[in-house]
Amino acid sequence: MSFEQLFHDVYPRLHRYCTRLTADSDVAEDAAQEAFVRLLDHGVTGERSRLKSWLFKVATHLIRDRVRVKDNRARLLEENPVQPPPVETPAEELQRSEDVARVRAALDSLSERDRTLLLLREEGFAYRELAEAVDVKATSVGTLLARARERLARALDDEDET
Repeated sequence: MSFEQLFHDVYPRLHRYCTRLTADSDVAEDAAQEAFVRLLDHGVTGERSRLKSWLFKVATHLIRDRVRVKDNRARLLEENPVQPPPVETPAEELQRSEDVARVRAALDSLSERDRTLLLLREEGFAYRELAEAVDVKATSVGTLLARARERLARALDDEDET
């Protein structure tokens, strides 16, 4: 039996079965199509009845897995609800914007190496990785970071005084 003939004979029934399982025609269509894709990918052959059973079994597993994932997501969201960030007042938003501009100006006043070291360290880079990024010895990274932090603090102080 050709794939086209099998698809023509079985797909409508498989789709109807999946729709009844899920009560969602789109999900049913995805499951039915995925079952046929897997049939091709796995090179399953045999009698029509065996192939039909295989397709229904695969579609059932796909739907069951989808429900399991959906349930897990719901459980995780219930245990760890996503809280929207607090809404800033206009004054808080203005203050944050000014702080960001102040820090950006201070960072811009640093040398490229100091800026790179500070920003990469903030991203969690290890000393060895920092040394590779700025082409220095790993043993000197601690000293270079300390000096970069001092220069940043001075630049921030200078920004406050202006």
